[in-house]
Amino acid sequence: MSRRLFGLVRKEFAQILRDRPLLIILIWAFTAAVYAAGTGRAIESTDVATAVYDLSRGPASREFVSHLRRPYFKIVAHLDREADIAATLNTGRAAIVVVIPPEFQRLMDGSGQAHIQVLTDGALAMSATLSVAYLAAVSTQYVLDVLQDRATPAGSRGMPIPAVDARLRVRFNPNMSSAWFAALLELLNMCTMVSLLLTAANLVREKERGTVEQLLVSPVRPIEIFLAKIIPTIIVVLLLSALCFLLVLRPAFQVPMRGSPALFFAVTAMYVFAMTSMGIAIAVVARNLSQAIMMMILILQPMVFLSGAWNPPEAMSPWMRWISVVSPLRYYIDFAFGVVLKGNGLTLVVWDVVGIVVLGALLFAFALTWFERSLKVAH
Repeated sequence: MSRRLFGLVRKEFAQILRDRPLLIILIWAFTAAVYAAGTGRAIESTDVATAVYDLSRGPASREFVSHLRRPYFKIVAHLDREADIAATLNTGRAAIVVVIPPEFQRLMDGSGQAHIQVLTDGALAMSATLSVAYLAAVSTQYVLDVLQDRATPAGSRGMPIPAVDARLRVRFNPNMSSAWFAALLELLNMCTMVSLLLTAANLVREKERGTVEQLLVSPVRPIEIFLAKIIPTIIVVLLLSALCFLLVLRPAFQVPMRGSPALFFAVTAMYVFAMTSMGIAIAVVARNLSQAIMMMILILQPMVFLSGAWNPPEAMSPWMRWISVVSPLRYYIDFAFGVVLKGNGLTLVVWDVVGIVVLGALLFAFALTWFERSLKVAH
């Protein structure tokens, strides 16, 4: 069996190495795509283009506007007419417009409550939400500064206003860099997509060309054909993942590897085995390559959204949470972030590993059983 399996694996590697467009796509997926995700998928908003329509034009309004500074806001225009507000937002010159009413100075000097109006472009919902949150924080800080100045007049030693000194400590990502999250998540998604696509597309093409039947009349068993499809994919994904860490994650984003690299790549091999088994199951059911791709899209989208990366499972509805339990990607994301960023050992990620192994075994058994049944029907 070992000689037959080695020959089949060598054949699979030869097919991959001869396909130069495929090699370019694979290298791009684990380098340029990960880099683009880390640099272009920022969760925080910076340098938000801001326009100011100041009707007060007093010291208080100028002081408030001075708080709208980088890295969160970048003032691009001071408007003179109310009609310019809609034009500024419609043309995209500014993403947010701050309107300061004429009575702002009088209310700030007296005991009234001053108001400002914030108009934002809601087409990009996440950016708009973050910008409004930043402005709320700026307004709070401005009010605290005003109160502090009133409580402590110049040249006197007044009693400071009560305050809470919140000293926050951020674990595992002290700089709150969204690039760590986005780039690492893109690597995990690429491992998922390449594992599915490489095996499913390869097996479907062999079915279309009739080479699977040629393999079956040779002295090989279906399990050997399956292993020959899985082993090269595991090796390719592991090599490309290591390349991604060495060329992209570490030098470009300084993503640490706080846990054991051996543990990470060992469980990654198990995860790729689970996903290649799913890819083989898709290829067994699909009649052609287009059907296989449509089935992969149908499976991948729910897997990504139910993985817990963007929305924690605790925030999902109960039925969606139960569906996510049968997704290998949910366990792999928990495992990868725990090992890479937190430095967790095997005892802390053992249930994620168990979930990946159990689902991989079930998927492999299903694909093998369905493949053998289809052969019996064909004969």
